[in-house]
Amino acid sequence: MGFLTNDKLVIVGAAGMIGSNMVQTALMMGLTNDICLYDVFSPEGVAEEMRQSGFGDVKITATTDPKEAFTNAKYIISSGGAPRKEGMTREDLLKGNCEIAEGLGKDIKTYCPDVKHVTIIFNPADLTGLVTLLYSGLKPGQVTTLAALDTTRLQSALAKKFGVMQSEITGCATYGGHGEQMAVFGSHVEIAGRKLTDIIGTPEFPAEEWEQMKQDVTKGGAQIIKLRGRSSFQSPAYLSVEMIRAAMGGEKFRFPVGTYVNNEKYNHIMMAMDTTLDENGASYKVPQGLPSENERLDASYEHLCKMRDELVDLGIVPPISEWNKINPNL
Repeated sequence: MGFLTNDKLVIVGAAGMIGSNMVQTALMMGLTNDICLYDVFSPEGVAEEMRQSGFGDVKITATTDPKEAFTNAKYIISSGGAPRKEGMTREDLLKGNCEIAEGLGKDIKTYCPDVKHVTIIFNPADLTGLVTLLYSGLKPGQVTTLAALDTTRLQSALAKKFGVMQSEITGCATYGGHGEQMAVFGSHVEIAGRKLTDIIGTPEFPAEEWEQMKQDVTKGGAQIIKLRGRSSFQSPAYLSVEMIRAAMGGEKFRFPVGTYVNNEKYNHIMMAMDTTLDENGASYKVPQGLPSENERLDASYEHLCKMRDELVDLGIVPPISEWNKINPNL
């Protein structure tokens, strides 16, 4: 098969459920003929399964050694944090997973400073992505986080409600933080060509039902845990591999991504914006919605700032004024 690139792709956390699904998805998409599986727990079993799947033209390596994993890496996707368990919020994962992100950033700086793109998906992704970016020394557009899952949850909820295909729900997006504090933008949504704003508040879709749907979407991850007895793994795996494909110059990524934002309104933060992700990395525009949606985005930003400031208090990152010493690109 023809591959998108011959560059080395490293899947971090490859022994886990998300990681092993990412490996299989990347192989099925034909992204590259050089895939390295890295995990602190041996990913050799996953590598063997993939070889036994008959992916013929690909070099599949597996290692627990960061030097071997990251040397010559050009693309990285990391799900290498502790998973969320029932009753936990993303924020509960903050300290441990941000320490893991710090280690990842330092490994990137040490072994593959010329990496092209890094996608972070372990929670709380807005913060783990920010910490990885800081310690890696990379440019802001080179590190992205998974934010699309909130958008696809909204899209799928609307598609189920109105009995249409997900592709018929257009203009669907959630911005800001990933999770309970995100901003759901409904003002640009069309359902099979009809404006969602024209339908909300009618007997077909009462306003309180829309409010409830937004609530449910923000708790979509908890709902999967209830339904499956474990946290989401197939959807984050698939979407993150789509992201790295776009960064490799493949098909355009369809949804928002978390990116480093520093402008007059939002600064020194990682959050989902109106983004473009391609071989040049991520670029963004600040989304504009109804006043209530813009306010919700501001509130989401404030929440992320609180968590970021907690990282400073915990000593995981220095005060913002010193970030530039660690990463001159920030």
